[in-house]
Amino acid sequence: MDKGSIELPSFYRAQHVSFLGGEGSVKSFNYEAEAWVYIVEMSLGPEPDFGRVGGETTIVLSETDSYAV
Repeated sequence: MDKGSIELPSFYRAQHVSFLGGEGSVKSFNYEAEAWVYIVEMSLGPEPDFGRVGGETTIVLSETDSYAV
């Protein structure tokens, strides 16, 4: 890759991805420190007996930690 050129991201908004510990969908992404970083909202599991306490869990993953589903 040429200096100054940026590779296209491997994943896109709303794409379903998996990673060590779970799966979810890409909400946004940024190019930082010469790598793509993704904000991923984890998929919800079954609703517990006491109901939902809050929204989904959102995590930050590097491109190398994510895989297309």
